[in-house]
Amino acid sequence: MDLLNTLVDKGLRRELPTREEALAVLATSDDELLDVVAAAGKVRRQWFGRRVKLNYLVNLKSGLCPEDCSYCSQRLGSKAEILKYTWLKPDDASKAAAAGVAGGAKRVCLVASGRGPTDKDVDRVSETISAIKEQNEGVEVCACLGLLSDGQAGRLRAAGADAYNHNLNTSEATYGDICTTHDFSDRVSTVQQAQAAGMSACSGLIAGMGESDADLVDVVFALRDLDADSVPVNFLIPFEGTPLAKEWNLTPQRALRILAMVRFVCPDVEVRLAGGREVHLRSLQPLALHLVNSIFLGDYLTSEGQAGKDDLAMIADAGFEVEGTDTTTLPEHRRQGCGGGACASEDAGEPADAGEPAATVPAPSDDTRRDLVSVRRRGAGTDLPPNA
Repeated sequence: MDLLNTLVDKGLRRELPTREEALAVLATSDDELLDVVAAAGKVRRQWFGRRVKLNYLVNLKSGLCPEDCSYCSQRLGSKAEILKYTWLKPDDASKAAAAGVAGGAKRVCLVASGRGPTDKDVDRVSETISAIKEQNEGVEVCACLGLLSDGQAGRLRAAGADAYNHNLNTSEATYGDICTTHDFSDRVSTVQQAQAAGMSACSGLIAGMGESDADLVDVVFALRDLDADSVPVNFLIPFEGTPLAKEWNLTPQRALRILAMVRFVCPDVEVRLAGGREVHLRSLQPLALHLVNSIFLGDYLTSEGQAGKDDLAMIADAGFEVEGTDTTTLPEHRRQGCGGGACASEDAGEPADAGEPAATVPAPSDDTRRDLVSVRRRGAGTDLPPNA
């Protein structure tokens, strides 16, 4: 297939595809799926070998968010029956993080619901970062606290935060359809503040919200231009009690095509398989390891994930290995400051035409696995052991 040969050659050279080529990946048929996975897998192995980086989420503050992001179970007005609690104490958060590190996680992601942190919140998170770093040599810490105010990124970096996560989620053109309390530019600004403070940028997307192929390509190209080091790819978890509860638009095959497209556009970036993999990839999760080089271990913020031991078994059975703390995730050239945006090919093409027809969104089928959406009832904020 000429398209795939071209994309592999470009990926091995870090020459980025055009938008037309990225759209063509999403338009491939199920009959071509294994060819697409094999092609993107060559690019993944070029830059990351057979390593899989494990990340572990600690939800520091759950629910009661004033923002109205339609996809989120913690949003303003959400009727999802999730855990709700205020800030974990630094010692409790550190203990939760230790469970993930013991399970093999190299990075701990500290997340808190809300529009953004107050200065007191930054102090609290800084204490947590220090405690985690003191007790776990070599572990990375990523903070995800919402929109940052002036000076807060620098304070988090000074406290030891290695990275900051703030996802773009969807294309700029359709961002207003999923959120009205802040806009796309607010998210871009926060990622840029984190980068300016010396933190690694972690920013990704959510697929399955009814977006078109053009929207998916646009947000991935925006992430590339932003030069994010880590790109988490989430698949919508349609929580009952949220506006997108009926958006069951993904098949395992489409999820794999989306991951392949991200890999071709971000050949040398840490592409992370994030929330919703169990719900939408299901038994095809091991195939995704040929596309991504990073996953979350265990549970997510408000939903339960695959058992941590099953994650580790899946990685081993698929012929991959867990990346240790003595290994650097990013290729040398990215660590030296030449990232996807800085090294972009000049033939990357023009922005996708807003007039392009949207992809047909399939209606939910009778075999939609709504039973796989399981609210988290263990770990942080409870008395039960975490899943790690």
